[in-house]
Amino acid sequence: MTNFGTCDLGDARRTQRAVQVAVRMADHPGGSSPQQMTDWAELKACYRFFHNPAVTFDALARPHWEQTCAAAKGRVLILNDTTTISYKERREVKGFTRGGKGMPYGFQLHNALMVDADDGAVLGLARQELFYRVPAPKKENRRQRARRPRETDVWGRIIDAIGVPADGVEYIHVCDRGADSLEVFCHLQQQQRCQWVIRCSHLNREVQPVVSGELASATRVERVMAGLPLGGTTSLSLRARPGQPARTATLEVRVVAVSIPQPRHRTPYLRERDFRGLRQTLVELREVAPPRGVAPLRWVLWTSLPVTTLDEALAIAKIYEQRWLIEELHKAMKTGCQLEDRQYESAHCLEGVAGITSVLAVRLLALKQLARSAPQTPAADVVPKEWLRMLEILRKRPLPTVRDFIRHLAGLGGFLMRKGDGEPGWITLWRGTQKLTIALQTQAALKRKCGL
Repeated sequence: MTNFGTCDLGDARRTQRAVQVAVRMADHPGGSSPQQMTDWAELKACYRFFHNPAVTFDALARPHWEQTCAAAKGRVLILNDTTTISYKERREVKGFTRGGKGMPYGFQLHNALMVDADDGAVLGLARQELFYRVPAPKKENRRQRARRPRETDVWGRIIDAIGVPADGVEYIHVCDRGADSLEVFCHLQQQQRCQWVIRCSHLNREVQPVVSGELASATRVERVMAGLPLGGTTSLSLRARPGQPARTATLEVRVVAVSIPQPRHRTPYLRERDFRGLRQTLVELREVAPPRGVAPLRWVLWTSLPVTTLDEALAIAKIYEQRWLIEELHKAMKTGCQLEDRQYESAHCLEGVAGITSVLAVRLLALKQLARSAPQTPAADVVPKEWLRMLEILRKRPLPTVRDFIRHLAGLGGFLMRKGDGEPGWITLWRGTQKLTIALQTQAALKRKCGL
Protein backbone atom coordinates (compact mmCIF):
# COMPACT_ATOMS: atom_id res chain seq x y z
CA MET A 1 0.00 0.00 0.00
CA THR A 2 1.33 3.43 -0.96
CA ASN A 3 0.49 4.84 2.50
CA PHE A 4 3.07 2.61 4.20
CA GLY A 5 5.67 2.00 1.50
CA THR A 6 7.62 5.12 2.49
CA CYS A 7 7.52 4.65 6.29
CA ASP A 8 10.84 5.48 7.95
CA LEU A 9 11.19 2.56 10.38
CA GLY A 10 14.99 2.35 10.36
CA ASP A 11 15.20 -0.69 8.08
CA ALA A 12 13.87 -1.39 4.58
CA ARG A 13 12.76 -4.89 5.64
CA ARG A 14 10.72 -3.37 8.45
CA THR A 15 9.02 -1.04 5.99
CA GLN A 16 8.26 -4.02 3.75
CA ARG A 17 6.71 -5.78 6.74
CA ALA A 18 4.59 -2.69 7.44
CA VAL A 19 3.13 -2.96 3.93
CA GLN A 20 2.45 -6.69 4.36
CA VAL A 21 0.76 -6.21 7.74
CA ALA A 22 -1.33 -3.31 6.40
CA VAL A 23 -2.49 -5.39 3.42
CA ARG A 24 -3.62 -8.20 5.72
CA MET A 25 -5.41 -5.76 8.01
CA ALA A 26 -7.09 -4.07 5.02
CA ASP A 27 -8.42 -7.45 3.83
CA HIS A 28 -10.16 -7.98 7.17
CA PRO A 29 -10.30 -4.55 8.90
CA GLY A 30 -12.51 -5.64 11.79
CA GLY A 31 -10.65 -8.84 12.66
CA SER A 32 -8.07 -9.55 15.35
CA SER A 33 -4.44 -10.08 14.36
CA PRO A 34 -4.81 -13.92 14.40
CA GLN A 35 -7.83 -13.55 12.11
CA GLN A 36 -6.02 -11.13 9.80
CA MET A 37 -2.78 -13.07 9.34
CA THR A 38 -2.79 -16.20 7.19
CA ASP A 39 -0.63 -18.54 9.34
CA TRP A 40 1.39 -18.81 12.55
CA ALA A 41 4.64 -17.64 10.95
CA GLU A 42 2.98 -14.52 9.59
CA LEU A 43 1.30 -13.86 12.93
CA LYS A 44 4.63 -14.13 14.82
CA ALA A 45 6.18 -11.69 12.34
CA CYS A 46 3.25 -9.32 12.96
CA TYR A 47 3.77 -9.50 16.74
CA ARG A 48 7.52 -8.86 16.37
CA PHE A 49 6.77 -5.93 14.09
CA PHE A 50 4.47 -4.11 16.52
CA HIS A 51 6.80 -4.80 19.47
CA ASN A 52 9.76 -3.18 17.70
CA PRO A 53 10.63 0.21 19.32
CA ALA A 54 11.04 1.79 15.85
CA VAL A 55 7.41 1.01 14.93
CA THR A 56 5.65 4.01 16.41
CA PHE A 57 2.30 5.62 15.73
CA ASP A 58 3.88 8.68 14.10
CA ALA A 59 6.27 6.66 11.93
CA LEU A 60 3.43 4.56 10.52
CA ALA A 61 0.94 7.38 9.95
CA ARG A 62 3.24 10.20 8.77
CA PRO A 63 3.44 9.18 5.06
CA HIS A 64 -0.35 9.22 4.91
CA TRP A 65 -0.45 12.74 6.41
CA GLU A 66 2.05 14.00 3.87
CA GLN A 67 0.22 12.41 0.93
CA THR A 68 -3.09 13.87 2.11
CA CYS A 69 -1.74 17.44 2.31
CA ALA A 70 -0.06 17.06 -1.08
CA ALA A 71 -3.39 16.00 -2.63
CA ALA A 72 -5.28 19.11 -1.45
CA LYS A 73 -6.59 21.42 -4.17
CA GLY A 74 -8.67 24.58 -3.96
CA ARG A 75 -10.68 25.03 -0.77
CA VAL A 76 -10.59 22.13 1.70
CA LEU A 77 -12.05 21.63 5.15
CA ILE A 78 -9.94 20.28 8.02
CA LEU A 79 -12.29 18.68 10.54
CA ASN A 80 -10.66 18.52 13.98
CA ASP A 81 -11.69 16.49 17.00
CA THR A 82 -10.32 14.27 19.79
CA THR A 83 -11.64 10.82 20.58
CA THR A 84 -10.95 8.45 23.47
CA ILE A 85 -9.58 5.00 22.63
CA SER A 86 -10.51 3.04 25.73
CA TYR A 87 -9.69 -0.54 26.68
CA LYS A 88 -11.13 -2.79 29.36
CA GLU A 89 -9.63 -2.02 32.74
CA ARG A 90 -9.83 -5.61 33.95
CA ARG A 91 -6.81 -6.57 31.82
CA GLU A 92 -3.32 -5.21 32.38
CA VAL A 93 -1.67 -3.27 29.55
CA LYS A 94 1.96 -2.32 30.02
CA GLY A 95 2.28 1.46 29.69
CA PHE A 96 -1.30 2.32 30.69
CA THR A 97 -1.99 3.92 34.06
CA ARG A 98 -5.18 3.75 36.05
CA GLY A 99 -6.07 7.41 36.48
CA GLY A 100 -8.67 8.95 38.72
CA LYS A 101 -12.42 8.85 38.39
CA GLY A 102 -13.50 9.50 34.82
CA MET A 103 -10.00 8.97 33.39
CA PRO A 104 -9.93 6.49 30.47
CA TYR A 105 -7.84 3.32 30.54
CA GLY A 106 -6.28 3.99 27.16
CA PHE A 107 -5.24 7.04 25.18
CA GLN A 108 -6.59 10.09 23.39
CA LEU A 109 -6.34 10.44 19.62
CA HIS A 110 -6.75 13.85 18.00
CA ASN A 111 -7.57 13.65 14.29
CA ALA A 112 -7.58 16.31 11.59
CA LEU A 113 -9.60 14.94 8.66
CA MET A 114 -9.28 16.73 5.33
CA VAL A 115 -12.28 16.78 2.99
CA ASP A 116 -13.13 18.67 -0.18
CA ALA A 117 -15.19 21.75 0.63
CA ASP A 118 -17.39 21.43 -2.46
CA ASP A 119 -18.43 17.77 -2.59
CA GLY A 120 -17.36 16.42 0.82
CA ALA A 121 -15.00 13.84 -0.70
CA VAL A 122 -12.65 12.44 1.97
CA LEU A 123 -9.00 13.20 1.14
CA GLY A 124 -7.42 11.69 4.25
CA LEU A 125 -5.90 12.66 7.57
CA ALA A 126 -3.83 15.84 7.49
CA ARG A 127 -2.34 15.21 10.94
CA GLN A 128 -2.92 13.30 14.18
CA GLU A 129 -1.60 13.29 17.70
CA LEU A 130 -1.79 10.45 20.20
CA PHE A 131 -1.48 11.45 23.85
CA TYR A 132 -2.41 10.38 27.37
CA ARG A 133 -4.60 12.28 29.81
CA VAL A 134 -3.00 13.67 32.95
CA PRO A 135 -5.20 14.66 35.94
CA ALA A 136 -5.27 18.39 36.66
CA PRO A 137 -3.46 19.47 39.84
CA LYS A 138 -5.77 19.87 42.80
CA LYS A 139 -6.68 23.31 44.14
CA GLU A 140 -4.98 25.21 41.32
CA ASN A 141 -6.13 28.77 40.73
CA ARG A 142 -6.93 30.42 37.41
CA ARG A 143 -3.45 31.90 36.98
CA GLN A 144 -1.74 28.56 37.68
CA ARG A 145 -4.03 26.82 35.22
CA ALA A 146 -3.17 29.35 32.50
CA ARG A 147 0.56 28.79 32.97
CA ARG A 148 0.72 24.98 32.89
CA PRO A 149 0.45 22.77 29.79
CA ARG A 150 -3.15 21.70 29.21
CA GLU A 151 -4.90 19.02 27.21
CA THR A 152 -6.51 21.64 24.97
CA ASP A 153 -3.03 22.65 23.74
CA VAL A 154 -3.30 19.79 21.25
CA TRP A 155 -5.55 21.90 19.01
CA GLY A 156 -2.82 24.50 18.54
CA ARG A 157 -0.09 21.91 18.02
CA ILE A 158 -2.12 20.22 15.28
CA ILE A 159 -2.82 23.55 13.55
CA ASP A 160 0.89 24.42 13.59
CA ALA A 161 1.90 20.93 12.41
CA ILE A 162 -0.44 21.15 9.40
CA GLY A 163 0.90 24.62 8.73
CA VAL A 164 0.41 26.84 5.71
CA PRO A 165 -1.33 25.37 2.64
CA ALA A 166 0.37 25.13 -0.73
CA ASP A 167 -0.14 27.83 -3.34
CA GLY A 168 -3.68 27.78 -4.70
CA VAL A 169 -5.02 25.94 -1.62
CA GLU A 170 -7.09 27.37 1.24
CA TYR A 171 -7.64 25.58 4.54
CA ILE A 172 -10.79 26.02 6.63
CA HIS A 173 -10.37 24.49 10.10
CA VAL A 174 -13.71 23.24 11.45
CA CYS A 175 -13.82 22.51 15.18
CA ASP A 176 -16.34 21.82 17.90
CA ARG A 177 -16.62 23.61 21.25
CA GLY A 178 -13.37 22.12 22.54
CA ALA A 179 -11.46 24.57 20.33
CA ASP A 180 -13.20 27.71 21.62
CA SER A 181 -9.99 29.17 23.03
CA LEU A 182 -8.04 32.36 22.48
CA GLU A 183 -4.90 30.27 22.02
CA VAL A 184 -6.52 28.30 19.20
CA PHE A 185 -7.59 31.53 17.49
CA CYS A 186 -4.05 32.86 17.89
CA HIS A 187 -2.53 29.71 16.36
CA LEU A 188 -4.88 30.06 13.40
CA GLN A 189 -3.97 33.71 12.96
CA GLN A 190 -0.34 32.73 12.42
CA GLN A 191 -1.16 30.61 9.35
CA GLN A 192 -1.60 32.24 5.95
CA ARG A 193 -4.59 31.24 3.81
CA CYS A 194 -6.19 29.53 6.80
CA GLN A 195 -9.76 30.31 7.86
CA TRP A 196 -11.91 28.76 10.56
CA VAL A 197 -15.40 27.87 11.72
CA ILE A 198 -15.49 26.98 15.43
CA ARG A 199 -18.52 26.35 17.60
CA CYS A 200 -18.74 28.77 20.52
CA SER A 201 -18.61 27.22 23.97
CA HIS A 202 -18.05 30.22 26.24
CA LEU A 203 -21.24 32.25 25.83
CA ASN A 204 -20.20 34.31 28.86
CA ARG A 205 -17.04 35.57 27.13
CA GLU A 206 -16.84 39.34 26.82
CA VAL A 207 -16.81 40.76 23.29
CA GLN A 208 -17.27 44.16 21.70
CA PRO A 209 -19.89 44.25 18.90
CA VAL A 210 -18.90 46.18 15.79
CA VAL A 211 -21.61 48.77 15.08
CA SER A 212 -21.23 50.95 11.96
CA GLY A 213 -17.54 50.19 11.92
CA GLU A 214 -17.03 51.25 15.56
CA LEU A 215 -16.55 49.08 18.65
CA ALA A 216 -19.41 49.18 21.15
CA SER A 217 -19.09 48.56 24.87
CA ALA A 218 -17.96 45.12 25.97
CA THR A 219 -20.67 42.65 26.88
CA ARG A 220 -21.15 38.90 26.99
CA VAL A 221 -21.74 36.81 23.87
CA GLU A 222 -25.13 35.63 25.15
CA ARG A 223 -26.37 39.20 25.57
CA VAL A 224 -25.06 40.21 22.15
CA MET A 225 -26.92 37.36 20.45
CA ALA A 226 -30.14 38.08 22.39
CA GLY A 227 -30.25 41.65 21.09
CA LEU A 228 -29.66 40.93 17.41
CA PRO A 229 -32.36 41.39 14.76
CA LEU A 230 -33.48 38.39 12.74
CA GLY A 231 -31.32 37.97 9.65
CA GLY A 232 -33.45 35.29 7.98
CA THR A 233 -34.63 31.69 8.31
CA THR A 234 -33.57 28.39 6.80
CA SER A 235 -34.28 24.67 7.18
CA LEU A 236 -31.83 21.93 8.05
CA SER A 237 -32.25 18.16 7.73
CA LEU A 238 -31.13 16.51 10.97
CA ARG A 239 -30.01 12.90 11.06
CA ALA A 240 -31.65 10.46 13.47
CA ARG A 241 -30.11 10.24 16.93
CA PRO A 242 -30.66 7.83 19.83
CA GLY A 243 -34.22 8.44 20.96
CA GLN A 244 -34.83 11.07 18.27
CA PRO A 245 -36.06 10.37 14.73
CA ALA A 246 -34.72 12.32 11.76
CA ARG A 247 -36.43 15.67 11.29
CA THR A 248 -36.28 18.93 9.36
CA ALA A 249 -35.56 21.86 11.67
CA THR A 250 -36.57 25.47 10.99
CA LEU A 251 -33.76 27.79 12.07
CA GLU A 252 -33.49 31.51 12.67
CA VAL A 253 -30.21 33.07 11.54
CA ARG A 254 -28.45 36.02 13.17
CA VAL A 255 -25.03 37.52 12.40
CA VAL A 256 -22.79 40.04 14.15
CA ALA A 257 -19.16 41.14 13.79
CA VAL A 258 -17.34 41.33 17.13
CA SER A 259 -13.92 41.97 18.58
CA ILE A 260 -12.46 39.85 21.40
CA PRO A 261 -10.44 42.16 23.66
CA GLN A 262 -7.12 41.29 25.24
CA PRO A 263 -7.74 38.99 28.25
CA ARG A 264 -6.79 40.03 31.77
CA HIS A 265 -4.63 36.92 32.25
CA ARG A 266 -2.66 35.92 29.18
CA THR A 267 -1.12 32.46 28.86
CA PRO A 268 2.61 32.18 28.07
CA TYR A 269 1.75 31.56 24.42
CA LEU A 270 -0.49 34.63 24.16
CA ARG A 271 2.22 36.77 25.77
CA GLU A 272 4.81 35.34 23.39
CA ARG A 273 2.62 36.26 20.41
CA ASP A 274 1.67 39.60 21.98
CA PHE A 275 -2.04 38.83 21.54
CA ARG A 276 -4.02 42.07 21.91
CA GLY A 277 -7.41 41.14 20.49
CA LEU A 278 -9.12 39.62 17.49
CA ARG A 279 -11.98 40.57 15.17
CA GLN A 280 -14.23 37.87 13.74
CA THR A 281 -17.90 37.10 13.11
CA LEU A 282 -20.50 35.25 15.16
CA VAL A 283 -23.22 33.32 13.30
CA GLU A 284 -26.15 31.96 15.31
CA LEU A 285 -28.63 29.34 14.11
CA ARG A 286 -31.48 28.68 16.54
CA GLU A 287 -34.31 26.20 16.02
CA VAL A 288 -37.86 27.43 16.43
CA ALA A 289 -40.83 25.21 17.29
CA PRO A 290 -38.92 21.95 17.90
CA PRO A 291 -40.91 18.75 18.51
CA ARG A 292 -42.30 18.31 22.01
CA GLY A 293 -39.68 16.94 24.39
CA VAL A 294 -36.76 17.68 22.07
CA ALA A 295 -34.14 20.29 22.96
CA PRO A 296 -33.95 22.93 20.21
CA LEU A 297 -30.86 22.94 18.03
CA ARG A 298 -28.60 25.94 18.57
CA TRP A 299 -25.26 26.66 16.92
CA VAL A 300 -23.25 29.77 17.74
CA LEU A 301 -20.26 29.75 15.40
CA TRP A 302 -17.07 31.81 15.34
CA THR A 303 -15.69 32.36 11.85
CA SER A 304 -12.94 34.33 10.16
CA LEU A 305 -14.74 34.15 6.82
CA PRO A 306 -16.59 37.26 5.61
CA VAL A 307 -20.31 37.17 6.40
CA THR A 308 -22.40 40.08 5.15
CA THR A 309 -25.42 38.33 3.62
CA LEU A 310 -27.84 35.57 4.56
CA ASP A 311 -26.37 33.29 1.87
CA GLU A 312 -22.89 33.70 3.34
CA ALA A 313 -24.23 32.90 6.82
CA LEU A 314 -25.90 29.75 5.46
CA ALA A 315 -22.61 28.78 3.80
CA ILE A 316 -20.95 28.92 7.25
CA ALA A 317 -23.65 26.63 8.63
CA LYS A 318 -23.13 24.23 5.72
CA ILE A 319 -19.40 24.12 6.46
CA TYR A 320 -19.99 23.31 10.12
CA GLU A 321 -22.55 20.68 9.16
CA GLN A 322 -19.69 18.70 7.56
CA ARG A 323 -18.18 18.18 11.02
CA TRP A 324 -20.24 15.00 11.46
CA LEU A 325 -17.74 13.26 9.16
CA ILE A 326 -15.10 13.27 11.89
CA GLU A 327 -17.57 11.44 14.13
CA GLU A 328 -18.06 8.92 11.33
CA LEU A 329 -14.28 8.45 11.19
CA HIS A 330 -14.21 7.63 14.89
CA LYS A 331 -17.00 5.10 14.40
CA ALA A 332 -15.04 3.59 11.52
CA MET A 333 -12.03 3.17 13.83
CA LYS A 334 -13.93 1.75 16.78
CA THR A 335 -16.79 -0.17 15.17
CA GLY A 336 -15.62 -0.78 11.60
CA CYS A 337 -12.01 -1.65 12.55
CA GLN A 338 -12.64 -2.77 16.16
CA LEU A 339 -9.64 -0.78 17.45
CA GLU A 340 -10.77 -0.93 21.09
CA ASP A 341 -11.06 -4.75 20.99
CA ARG A 342 -7.36 -5.42 20.29
CA GLN A 343 -5.76 -7.75 22.86
CA TYR A 344 -2.13 -6.60 22.74
CA GLU A 345 -0.57 -6.32 26.19
CA SER A 346 1.54 -3.19 25.76
CA ALA A 347 0.63 0.41 25.01
CA HIS A 348 3.41 0.60 22.40
CA CYS A 349 1.84 -2.20 20.35
CA LEU A 350 -1.64 -0.73 20.60
CA GLU A 351 -0.31 2.64 19.45
CA GLY A 352 1.23 1.00 16.37
CA VAL A 353 -2.01 -0.83 15.61
CA ALA A 354 -3.82 2.51 15.87
CA GLY A 355 -1.41 4.02 13.33
CA ILE A 356 -2.37 1.48 10.66
CA THR A 357 -6.02 1.31 11.72
CA SER A 358 -6.42 5.07 11.30
CA VAL A 359 -5.47 4.87 7.64
CA LEU A 360 -7.72 1.86 7.05
CA ALA A 361 -10.62 3.69 8.72
CA VAL A 362 -10.13 6.62 6.34
CA ARG A 363 -10.30 4.19 3.42
CA LEU A 364 -13.60 2.76 4.68
CA LEU A 365 -15.01 6.23 5.39
CA ALA A 366 -14.01 7.53 1.95
CA LEU A 367 -15.84 4.63 0.31
CA LYS A 368 -18.96 5.12 2.44
CA GLN A 369 -18.95 8.89 1.88
CA LEU A 370 -18.52 8.42 -1.87
CA ALA A 371 -21.60 6.18 -1.88
CA ARG A 372 -23.49 9.08 -0.28
CA SER A 373 -22.06 12.09 -2.19
CA ALA A 374 -21.48 10.47 -5.61
CA PRO A 375 -23.58 7.27 -5.57
CA GLN A 376 -23.35 6.70 -9.34
CA THR A 377 -19.55 6.39 -9.33
CA PRO A 378 -18.63 3.08 -11.01
CA ALA A 379 -17.76 0.54 -8.33
CA ALA A 380 -14.96 -0.85 -10.50
CA ASP A 381 -13.15 2.51 -10.24
CA VAL A 382 -12.84 2.52 -6.44
CA VAL A 383 -13.35 -1.04 -5.14
CA PRO A 384 -10.77 -3.87 -5.35
CA LYS A 385 -11.69 -6.08 -8.29
CA GLU A 386 -11.63 -9.27 -6.22
CA TRP A 387 -14.02 -7.76 -3.67
CA LEU A 388 -16.45 -6.58 -6.34
CA ARG A 389 -16.41 -9.86 -8.25
CA MET A 390 -16.94 -11.98 -5.12
CA LEU A 391 -19.75 -9.77 -3.78
CA GLU A 392 -21.56 -9.96 -7.12
CA ILE A 393 -21.35 -13.76 -6.90
CA LEU A 394 -22.62 -13.83 -3.32
CA ARG A 395 -25.47 -11.39 -3.98
CA LYS A 396 -26.29 -12.93 -7.37
CA ARG A 397 -26.54 -9.63 -9.22
CA PRO A 398 -24.32 -7.03 -10.88
CA LEU A 399 -23.22 -4.11 -8.71
CA PRO A 400 -22.43 -1.29 -11.14
CA THR A 401 -22.19 1.67 -8.72
CA VAL A 402 -20.35 2.30 -5.48
CA ARG A 403 -23.70 2.75 -3.69
CA ASP A 404 -24.80 -0.69 -4.88
CA PHE A 405 -21.56 -2.16 -3.56
CA ILE A 406 -21.82 -0.51 -0.12
CA ARG A 407 -25.46 -1.45 0.38
CA HIS A 408 -24.99 -5.06 -0.68
CA LEU A 409 -21.80 -5.39 1.38
CA ALA A 410 -23.88 -4.29 4.39
CA GLY A 411 -26.58 -6.69 3.15
CA LEU A 412 -24.19 -9.57 3.90
CA GLY A 413 -24.06 -8.25 7.47
CA GLY A 414 -27.82 -8.03 7.97
CA PHE A 415 -28.76 -4.69 6.39
CA LEU A 416 -32.26 -5.21 4.93
CA MET A 417 -32.16 -2.39 2.32
CA ARG A 418 -35.80 -1.44 2.85
CA LYS A 419 -36.94 1.98 1.67
CA GLY A 420 -37.13 3.38 5.19
CA ASP A 421 -33.82 1.94 6.40
CA GLY A 422 -31.64 4.84 5.26
CA GLU A 423 -27.96 4.17 4.67
CA PRO A 424 -26.10 1.24 6.28
CA GLY A 425 -24.16 1.69 9.51
CA TRP A 426 -20.71 0.52 10.54
CA ILE A 427 -21.86 -2.64 12.33
CA THR A 428 -23.58 -4.14 9.29
CA LEU A 429 -20.67 -3.06 7.07
CA TRP A 430 -18.20 -4.70 9.45
CA ARG A 431 -20.19 -7.95 9.54
CA GLY A 432 -20.54 -7.94 5.76
CA THR A 433 -16.80 -7.35 5.32
CA GLN A 434 -16.10 -10.31 7.60
CA LYS A 435 -18.23 -12.63 5.46
CA LEU A 436 -16.76 -11.27 2.23
CA THR A 437 -13.22 -11.82 3.56
CA ILE A 438 -14.01 -15.42 4.49
CA ALA A 439 -15.36 -16.02 0.99
CA LEU A 440 -12.24 -14.51 -0.59
CA GLN A 441 -9.92 -16.56 1.64
CA THR A 442 -11.84 -19.74 0.82
CA GLN A 443 -11.58 -18.99 -2.89
CA ALA A 444 -7.83 -18.39 -2.59
CA ALA A 445 -7.36 -21.66 -0.66
CA LEU A 446 -9.26 -23.65 -3.28
CA LYS A 447 -7.18 -22.11 -6.06
CA ARG A 448 -3.95 -23.07 -4.30
CA LYS A 449 -5.19 -26.63 -3.69
CA CYS A 450 -6.24 -27.03 -7.32
CA GLY A 451 -3.05 -25.43 -8.61
CA LEU A 452 -4.88 -22.53 -10.28
